[in-house]
Amino acid sequence: MNGHRAVSLRRYLLLGILVPVVVLIALNGASLYGTALSAANTAYDRTLLASAKVIGEQLDVQGYDEQARLRATVPYSALEAFEADNRSRLFYRVSDLRGELVSGFAGLPFWRGELSQRPPYAALVDFYDDRFEGSEVRMAVLLQPVAGAGGRGMAVVQVAETLELRRTLARQILIDTLWRQAGLVAVIALVAVVVVQRATRPVRRLSAQLQARPEGDLTAIAAPDAPRELLPLVEATNQVMARLAQLLDNQKRFVRDTAHQLRTPLAVLKTQVQSALRGDMDARDALAEINATVDRATQLANQMLSLAKVEQLRQQPASSSDWAAVVRAVALELSPLVADKDLDFEIDTQPAPVRSHEWMLRELSRNLLHNAIRHGPAGGRLSVRLVTDGRWAALTVADSGPGIAVELRGRLFQPFAAGRAHGGSGLGLAICHEIVSALGGTLELENRRGRRHTEGLDATARLPLADNGG
Repeated sequence: MNGHRAVSLRRYLLLGILVPVVVLIALNGASLYGTALSAANTAYDRTLLASAKVIGEQLDVQGYDEQARLRATVPYSALEAFEADNRSRLFYRVSDLRGELVSGFAGLPFWRGELSQRPPYAALVDFYDDRFEGSEVRMAVLLQPVAGAGGRGMAVVQVAETLELRRTLARQILIDTLWRQAGLVAVIALVAVVVVQRATRPVRRLSAQLQARPEGDLTAIAAPDAPRELLPLVEATNQVMARLAQLLDNQKRFVRDTAHQLRTPLAVLKTQVQSALRGDMDARDALAEINATVDRATQLANQMLSLAKVEQLRQQPASSSDWAAVVRAVALELSPLVADKDLDFEIDTQPAPVRSHEWMLRELSRNLLHNAIRHGPAGGRLSVRLVTDGRWAALTVADSGPGIAVELRGRLFQPFAAGRAHGGSGLGLAICHEIVSALGGTLELENRRGRRHTEGLDATARLPLADNGG
């Protein structure tokens, strides 16, 4: 039993849809958090700038330019109006351009940056992130001109705010969005499960019908409500079942006919042995008859094995073989039979590479030649000719026998259909027909007519050449 567990269509669809969606949501969430934080910074930076302007408006100066001395009386309570809640804290520092502290938190790092050439507001302001007292802060720096009756100078006003409120707002936006997207994922998963459940309903119904079938029922599957995507599978299954039904019918008929054919020689053999044991006939004559009966039974068994081997080789890949070499080798093997009947033998072949198992070509050629030798008259003519036309190779075996009776022509390719009584087992042509069918060829039997009577039989087997049929 295979330990691999198949993935269900429902799980496959859920993984195929939800995994990319979840990955996209994660990437979108990271981007959304950055966007929300940037939006929060933009909103709260305006508040920092307002607080810096309030501080700048409460400055005084004595002296001019580099001799200017700044004074500030800014109570921390002046910044309370800009604090959103107790989750964030504000710090400030007022310095001159040299960095000397005027008012505020001395530990707040002095600004060393540069103003943007295109500031976001109509003021000399700069925004950046920094750290103060172990916390990350957002810093607003305002260069505030200060003028009065006693002098003129420039102040550097710094206001810092911790980032708790900004990050809380960004996280809240992200969480609200993720909840909605999680609901969307749940809806997608539910839809996928429902759709798969409904889409596979015909498959489950079809499976139940097949399981409820009686053993041996190979009739076509009726699935009128099957989805269009399943129709090729249903059609292919019906084709396979049709082939199986045909194969089983052929096997049943073959087994039935084989049992009948084997029963006859075995019964004859038993009768001959009993007759010999009783002394009804001479021992030498009895042994000769027994030997002939055993030869016929052996030939029948060998031909039945050949039919079985054709079916076996049909499922195996074939290679290119030269049919001409096989025909000449078979003709050489059967030459004693040709000589025994004193036949006028002629052979003419051309190179004919075909895609086939060499055993098939040998069996096809041997059966055609053996039939022609057996049915041809002694001293008659036997011609073997193998030609090609660029697409097909054609082997024609022409004898000078009596030909085929019209009433036998339609069933000579069936097993155990002999052309003449006591002429053989009737399997030779059936084997030839199965071989050419397996190789994609044809087999034709044509009487050669003379002026008054049949002059012989032409048996022609055509097979596709390897370059065209392989």
